[in-house]
This record gives sequence, C-alpha cells and structure tokens, in this order.
Amino acid sequence: MYYHIRNEKNTEVRNAMSDELFSVKMKELRESTGLNRKEFCEKFEIPYRTMTEWELGHRNAPTYVLRLLSYYVEMQRKLNDNGISEK
Repeated sequence: MYYHIRNEKNTEVRNAMSDELFSVKMKELRESTGLNRKEFCEKFEIPYRTMTEWELGHRNAPTYVLRLLSYYVEMQRKLNDNGISEK
C-alpha cells in the first residue's frame, strides 16, 4: 500500500501512497458504501470537485484522510451489523 520515495542520492524522503493507488482505494471505499459520488461528498462534507480529482488521480489527499474515512465506514458497518444505526 505504501512505498518509499527516494531522492537522487537514493535516500528516503518520505513514506507515501502512489497517486494511482490512492485514487483506486478512494473509489473502492466510496463504492463499498453504496453511495454515489454526490451522496458520499454530502455525507462526509467533501467538496464534489475534490472527490472527483481524488478518484481520477489528479490530486491526492494526505493518506490519513483515506485511513480515517475507511475507519469510519468500517465502524458504521459494524454498528449496523449489530442493529445500531447512525444518528
């Protein structure tokens, strides 16, 4: 999921997710909710244009955004599976 970016001296610069992988994972997450892009954006208060850019791979959010959204979606699934609905 992550790869190490190295500079011209072959030293590690930072740990990041590739743009392509981020866009695929973001789209998979949205689709797993059963929401279309507009509904997902409204639910999570993400600008529609931003989400579109993420899914098309034109822009990336920090990887923690994907982790937080994934965590929220997973917790909601578990709550729903146990008969607890979102308020």
